[in-house]
Amino acid sequence: MRQKERRPGLKSAAGPSGGRRAEDRGTRPAKPAPAREKVREPASVPVAIDRPLMARAGERPAERVPVILESLGAGDFHLIDSGNGEKLEQYGPYRIVRPEGQALWQPSLPKQVWERVDAVFTGDTDEEGTGRWRFPKEALGETWPLNLLGVDFYGRFTSFRHVGVFPEQIVHWTWMKQQVEAAGRPLKVLNLFGYTGVASLVAAAAGAEVTHVDASKKAIGWARENQALSRLEKAPIRWICEDAMKFILREERRGNSYDIILTDPPKFGRGPNGEVWHLFEHLPLMLDICREILSPKAVGLVLTAYSIRASFYSIHELMRETMRGAGGAVESGELVIREAGLDGKAPGRALSTSLFSRWVPK
Repeated sequence: MRQKERRPGLKSAAGPSGGRRAEDRGTRPAKPAPAREKVREPASVPVAIDRPLMARAGERPAERVPVILESLGAGDFHLIDSGNGEKLEQYGPYRIVRPEGQALWQPSLPKQVWERVDAVFTGDTDEEGTGRWRFPKEALGETWPLNLLGVDFYGRFTSFRHVGVFPEQIVHWTWMKQQVEAAGRPLKVLNLFGYTGVASLVAAAAGAEVTHVDASKKAIGWARENQALSRLEKAPIRWICEDAMKFILREERRGNSYDIILTDPPKFGRGPNGEVWHLFEHLPLMLDICREILSPKAVGLVLTAYSIRASFYSIHELMRETMRGAGGAVESGELVIREAGLDGKAPGRALSTSLFSRWVPK
């Protein structure tokens, strides 16, 4: 599937499950939506998968709703300001302006602050469109080093407006890091639609054994560059370039299991061999298979959904049905990033980025 607008210029190939947003993560919606969608190429041919949904019995897990997971930024990132359909962000040494359809309000900071930036994304800002970067001060290189949660990685100016990391995910990565460090045993983490590998590196640095799956060869290559930059070459990470749905089906047949599964699928996607992914058609089966490959002592199953025109309740109820009889609780809601001002310490408005649902055993 063409992955989330993710990689700079990485036209992802991700299958019914493996790819990323509209180029990497599917560029975010140009029009305001309740929650963002990662979009890849629309497709009308469904993926042929014979595996039926399991018949689930038992009580549904307890529920915690709505849950708003908020980040004020971390490491080399914070959201400075937003408004007029744009956002002003700090990524390491660079201040960047990108389109943001959900920023319906007026900016808080004066116009001259927005003009003194290092890079501005311009051109086609449609979900599936590509654009270009303008550098008001001086031409910048394609990549630059960044750090989040103690992990080093490369930012990149991609043609789909993203820079190689989705900082709203910091809240999930922090949660995962805490679980891995507190487990008292090496946890096995599966990162589906893993993109540039920041989450995989955070998990590995915390002590987990990681399997990273993405259908884009370019994304896997970028992830390996990040691994080297983070000096984690010897960390136990398997980099798998494959359609995500095919991979988890095979893991189910083999009886393999994982303690934590992160899954961040696009709305639409196409795999390297023509496989087609449509979120509303294939998500129930994907979660069903993920349930089957959770270990008996699983710590969590995390789903993030971008750009889907639906309430978080749609994925919340699906997660509760999928986890019938498993106990624990399902917590669902939105991921938001709060403006932090020029210094990164002045809380402002909250910008919604995506929907999520997370099952935890207690």
